[in-house]
Amino acid sequence: METSRAPNLRALDGPAPFATIVRTKIVATIGPASREEAALRGLVEAGVDVFRLNMAHGSIDEHQETLTRVRRVAAEVGRQIGVLVDLAGPKIRLGELPGGAVECVEGGEVTFVRGAVSDQPDHFVTSYPPLVDELAVGDSVMLADGTISLIVTERSADAVRCRVIQGGVVRSRQGVNLPGVKLSVAAMSAADWQHAEWAAGAEADFVSLSFVRSPVEVNLLKELLRTRGSAARVIAKIEKREAIENLEAIIETADGVMVARGDLGVEIDVASMPMVQKRIIRLCQQFQKPVIVATQMLDSMQHSRRPTRAETTDVANAILDGADACMLSGETAIGEHPRQVVEMMRRIALATERQYLDSRRQYLEEVLGGSRAGSMGGDFLPPPERLVEGLHPITQAVVDGASRIAAVLDARLFVVASKSGVTAISRSKRRGAVPTVGLSDDVHTLRQMALYWGVIPLAAPAGADVNALLAHVCDWGLQQGRLERGDRILLVAGIGFGTGGHNMAMVHEV
Repeated sequence: METSRAPNLRALDGPAPFATIVRTKIVATIGPASREEAALRGLVEAGVDVFRLNMAHGSIDEHQETLTRVRRVAAEVGRQIGVLVDLAGPKIRLGELPGGAVECVEGGEVTFVRGAVSDQPDHFVTSYPPLVDELAVGDSVMLADGTISLIVTERSADAVRCRVIQGGVVRSRQGVNLPGVKLSVAAMSAADWQHAEWAAGAEADFVSLSFVRSPVEVNLLKELLRTRGSAARVIAKIEKREAIENLEAIIETADGVMVARGDLGVEIDVASMPMVQKRIIRLCQQFQKPVIVATQMLDSMQHSRRPTRAETTDVANAILDGADACMLSGETAIGEHPRQVVEMMRRIALATERQYLDSRRQYLEEVLGGSRAGSMGGDFLPPPERLVEGLHPITQAVVDGASRIAAVLDARLFVVASKSGVTAISRSKRRGAVPTVGLSDDVHTLRQMALYWGVIPLAAPAGADVNALLAHVCDWGLQQGRLERGDRILLVAGIGFGTGGHNMAMVHEV
């Protein structure tokens, strides 16, 4: 039996210049540089799979207009594109400062006082009124994304005095981080509730919760969306020290996770950030949850047409760690070259995945032996410790067995028919070498599949039986030039498509 063939990397997701499948998904933030329809179309053509709407900026009317444009562009281009609504969460910010900016001199002092506007350069106000009551002597305060460091030295009923440990210029409305300080602030502000309700009504595909501290907060958002009839999946953003302390429970509760390295890198020791990222991704693999790595991935490309060597290595390492998706923030929201940055991320992902799949296949064959390599089905991650919510154990077993069959037969495609998408998640999290097509007759499921590593969403005819599904895939593949006569397809489905667990694996020759 032949098991030494290289992983299948034939064209699967579009015409030149992107004629080869990229399994790692790209999330791009929409902003002034990318919200026009022509720009959105360019980003989709360049390889964006999910668009992020940052609710910290802009009005609901503006976001509704942008979402409508995304849906229109996706329909015109003929791709399933997800939309992630990112709630701002309880982000603490400075109020208005005299002249708009103040220099904090190392060794000097500043004082936090109550109010919304400061009339003295060394008196700071914030968007969180109870801050003065909840800070204690010895607490650390970080400003301007951690570039300015303070320590609390004295407090009174109406003021908190701090010494400047690391100085710099701070501006109005910049963020305030309080590493290790436990605050009473609610997980969702009134604005977050309003934005979540809008997201539910607008049929967003994902809603992310910022500054998560416990699984209770995740469940609160999930319940809000359910009661509004939304099928959106909840993404927990890990960016607080408390989230690291409750990490397993949060991952188990959420539908997906974002490693939000901006605030997380301020809340914890920045030197520990790489290993914390790896731990989060590893736990998401064990719990079968999609995971996005975000913040400053190609930050220099906001102004430059080329990334730094460190940035390309960062993207590659996130992929090798097991990230399902990499996210672009300011690069596409306000950057000068939004399309070029997406193209660059796609190039890095393609080069990394090619080398990864080749080296892993060689390892399985040379170290474990050919027959055992084939029996592992090209699945490069260990079996999950937990089943994703809604996944039947029989379905998991069928997916695992079918993956081995697909590898042994050198199948061209692994096709998963799924009503909810959880079977596609199960297949995705094993990192199978054979490319995966996710079939569904539910538009919400198809758009959510756009986030899952290695899954190509494909709309299925409503109520189709197994034979009709196979014919549909074959017609699609032949018309797109993605299949040839004699290619083998491995289909996983249930008797009665979409009605329950998957209890059947079928091999079909085109």
